[in-house]
Amino acid sequence: MDYKTIMCDVLVVGAGGAGCRAAIEAASHNLDVIMLSKELLGKAHTAMAEGGYNVSLGNVDPDDNPETHFKDTIVGGNYLNNQKLAQILVDQAAQRIFDLEDMGAVFDRTPEGKIAQRPFGKQSWRRTAYASDRTGSEIMVTLTEAIRKTSVRVFDEVFATRLLVTDGKISGVCAVDLKYGDYLVFRAKSVVMATGGAGRIFQVTSNAQLDVGDGYGMAYEAGCDMIDMEMVQFHPTGMVKPESAKGKLVTEAVRGEGGILLNNKGERFMNRYYPEVMELAGRDQVARSIMTEVLEGRGSPDGGVFLSIAHLPRSIIEFRLESMIEQFEDTGVDIRDDPMQVSPTAHHFMGGIKIDEHAATTIPGLFASGECTGGVHGGNRLGGNALADTQVFGAISGESAAKYAKNTKHLGVNREDIQNEFTRLEAMLNRKEGISPFDARDELTRLMWEKVQIFRKEEDMQYAVKELRRIEKKVVPNIKVDVPVKRFNPGWHQAMEFVHMVTSARMVAEAAVLRKGSRGAHFRVDPDPSDKGYYNIVIRKGKDGNMELRREDLVITKITPP
Repeated sequence: MDYKTIMCDVLVVGAGGAGCRAAIEAASHNLDVIMLSKELLGKAHTAMAEGGYNVSLGNVDPDDNPETHFKDTIVGGNYLNNQKLAQILVDQAAQRIFDLEDMGAVFDRTPEGKIAQRPFGKQSWRRTAYASDRTGSEIMVTLTEAIRKTSVRVFDEVFATRLLVTDGKISGVCAVDLKYGDYLVFRAKSVVMATGGAGRIFQVTSNAQLDVGDGYGMAYEAGCDMIDMEMVQFHPTGMVKPESAKGKLVTEAVRGEGGILLNNKGERFMNRYYPEVMELAGRDQVARSIMTEVLEGRGSPDGGVFLSIAHLPRSIIEFRLESMIEQFEDTGVDIRDDPMQVSPTAHHFMGGIKIDEHAATTIPGLFASGECTGGVHGGNRLGGNALADTQVFGAISGESAAKYAKNTKHLGVNREDIQNEFTRLEAMLNRKEGISPFDARDELTRLMWEKVQIFRKEEDMQYAVKELRRIEKKVVPNIKVDVPVKRFNPGWHQAMEFVHMVTSARMVAEAAVLRKGSRGAHFRVDPDPSDKGYYNIVIRKGKDGNMELRREDLVITKITPP
């Protein structure tokens, strides 16, 4: 199989908030840096993050500080966070937002001209910095422009499919040029994984189309330790209709600005569940409350609940929730006067590739940052901490990868591994009979949505595990692409993604079965009361090829679980 080899010092896989920040940082060390983007630069899922960036500046509430932010993050994460990583997040968030301002980012301001901050769920103070309700978009535009001012070589529409490991160390990746179908091998001294999440393994999700768990699948297959993959956050407010927009995010900023949740009786039902904080309870708490209302018959006509901001001044809505107005105008709803229908949607992975305080994985030379990592957010992420995470650990991963690259040489690569990978991809095109990637993905996403969702029980999860193992053995090897061409073939792209989707889904389901108690976003209707859940679940691919799971003690530096 013919392929082209491209050399560099540092390779960044992924071009969202974390990937761009990592590339910028690595390039500042005068190294040859390449960044791979599965889509056009600037279109990453980070651009869809609306609400804001958590940072304890104290611009609105002067008593806020990093230690309070740390406590909120640990309590919000149900004490499962790696506390070293959480401390780094809160300590460095301020400097990273100032970096964004230096690059040209424009955030909303207080009357005194300081960065404005709004309230978000389960936080002690108004801490979330924002740019209207387009914060992620503002950050991505800024980072994209900053990348263009560096020496970083950006490869758009290139899909990395496999990590290459030589003598236990990272040596590069196999990839496909989606535009032309060419096979590529990128050889690098160090690699940063910044591939985002895997919301698309669920039928209803707020995630971009390409968030299918590529990073999780590649890291697992390469032998990385993965942590807390069962911890998937379901954002409480996604759009209900039209069907084409089902699951699309309705930002937490709506509730942060004073939006209220109502059932079909007009009751503000959060008073029944969390009266002290109401709509600003934790995301997992609000999501479960909404689903309880729906399941008990108090939902909206289309299977959600109502979210209303009609009581707020129109000037506030028009200035701070501009994109929400536009988003619902397309459905015939004027949110300034009428309530929105919302229901939970798969949103964010708290689990992922296990990293240390230097963003290093368990494979030397491989680093990771952003949503593809686990440990920072524990059992449940605070709204606003994700954008801060991309910038803090994006910068750390870029710096660490650069330092590693300066002290090592290119390793050789196993040509047999490369040929096997491209032969596997080619087989999808040449197969005469088999299963279409569209049908296979539909089966997988339905299974995960129905059996490993917000409310989980043993019987359902065991069924999901059994089916996922079957899919892995029987369906994956028989994926067939209907149109056997390499040049920009979406069917082939979906087929390549499906392998990573199955691996990611299996890790979620297998870890969920192992965790017998309820903790964080993992909520069981049949919990074992003796399982308090104060541990992490680590997954690794065994030497025999089987998925190995183990419990691991928490990393505690300050706050001990109650």
